[in-house]
Amino acid sequence: MEMSLATIIFTFTFTLCTIFIIPCSEAAEKGQGNGLHVGFYGLKCPKAEQIVADVVSKAVEADKKLPAAFIRLFSHDCFVKGCDASILLDSTPSHEPVEMQSPANVEIRGLEVIDEIKARLEAECPETVSCADILAFVAREAVALSGLPRHKVPAGRRDSRTSRATDVTLPGPATPLNEIIDYFGRRGMTSDEMVVLSGAHSIGAAHCSFFDYRLYNYNQTQAQDPALDPFYAADLSQKCPAPNTLPEAEAKNRVVDFDPITPLVLDNQYYANLMQGKALLQSDQALLTDPRTNAMVMSMAASADAWTQRFVRAMIKMGRINVLTGENGEIRKNCRAFNPL
Repeated sequence: MEMSLATIIFTFTFTLCTIFIIPCSEAAEKGQGNGLHVGFYGLKCPKAEQIVADVVSKAVEADKKLPAAFIRLFSHDCFVKGCDASILLDSTPSHEPVEMQSPANVEIRGLEVIDEIKARLEAECPETVSCADILAFVAREAVALSGLPRHKVPAGRRDSRTSRATDVTLPGPATPLNEIIDYFGRRGMTSDEMVVLSGAHSIGAAHCSFFDYRLYNYNQTQAQDPALDPFYAADLSQKCPAPNTLPEAEAKNRVVDFDPITPLVLDNQYYANLMQGKALLQSDQALLTDPRTNAMVMSMAASADAWTQRFVRAMIKMGRINVLTGENGEIRKNCRAFNPL
């Protein structure tokens, strides 16, 4: 029996409201305009999401730190010019340096997993599942394998044929909070959502060079950042000796977990760490001290359930940034290369 258009719209909106923990008014608004919906491949490639889940699960079994890499990959794609898999391209028709060649994307990991997923999907359903949707599905699996509920992902994104390193202007560890809030705002994300998504730093790690200035060369009057807990700073100093004291190759390989308590679990421990002066990055610690973000930090630290719900909603919203749908873009056969015309 065929469903009427009104029934389809109601069913889709109800699914968003109940599964994604989004108010129905917000779900109805977001359901319009970008063409994404849950179950997009239900008829075209019904095994698509399970194939992604199987490959990611196997990869994470072998490398427990891959979930952080997958979330980073997805966010670095979405926040540049939209969730269009432009970050995956090795080259473009313009022959300009691509996003992956930007310093902000140094040592991006997990690309071989994306390649394996794409190969399996092309064998199952040729030219059907976009690389942009693969990134969204992979990020969902990373979230679920790190301890949060497995959420539904709206799909229907298409892939970009363009990618430029000069477009990559992602905030860095020392970027002032004003600029970070503005950066998120220009992509339709609120400061509260920025605080919530920053909780992804409860997994993953950073090279010493991203934060060691906080230990040895903070400013002209203080060698060490006074916001750092002294015992935490002493521990970091053991893991990251002063610059130029280690052989270059060894220094380059020194990394420290963002969360010293539960480094492999996505949880709200990140916010407790901020409150204790145990944020690895200066840009994270600033969330506690700035009056625009302090209340949300305190709220997220107080309730694991509240953070979990907000984090899932923010990930879904991030996955809608400037997507290509319908006849825009293409479905790449190889995620690293645009299709020949």
